[in-house]
Amino acid sequence: MAVRRVLTVPGDETKLRIKSNKVPSIDRSVAALVEDMLDTLYEYDGIGLAAPQIGVTLRLVIIHLPDEEEPRIMINPQIVKTGGQMYEDEGCLSVPGYVGQIERYANITVKALNINGQEVRHKAIDPLFAKALQHELDHLDGILYYDRLIEGEHLKPARRADDKEATSIENKPLRQTKPTVLKESYEP
Repeated sequence: MAVRRVLTVPGDETKLRIKSNKVPSIDRSVAALVEDMLDTLYEYDGIGLAAPQIGVTLRLVIIHLPDEEEPRIMINPQIVKTGGQMYEDEGCLSVPGYVGQIERYANITVKALNINGQEVRHKAIDPLFAKALQHELDHLDGILYYDRLIEGEHLKPARRADDKEATSIENKPLRQTKPTVLKESYEP
């Protein structure tokens, strides 16, 4: 479909602070938005993207972990269970070039609708998935990751493991191809 511009701070901070609305129904426009979000995520070499990051104030999140074949699409996600804690560096497509240490839940379960309108649950016990999921959910409520910096911490410049090849925070190569998520015969 189309790559959208990712809103960034400081210029777009006001827009990124808007709390998102529930997706009222899953129709062709939502399917098109998901495709645009996926195109944007892959173009920017990200792991997750929330609709507010491209200026759409709807409760929609996509996450595609480097080791997974298909992305996870979550419409109107809600946290149902959390546990443990972890402290990790975190970055954001909307705050390019910086990372900061954040405290997050070590595991989290979320219920949401998938692109077909079916309720699904996502249980994140993998640290990268747990962190990405909480990070994207924060975007839906107008929260930026640096709002959650550990006391005494400051943003610091991000560094890449290799200037020639983009890598994830675990130093694994990011996806090279985009999977097909939506079928041609999509029915709302």
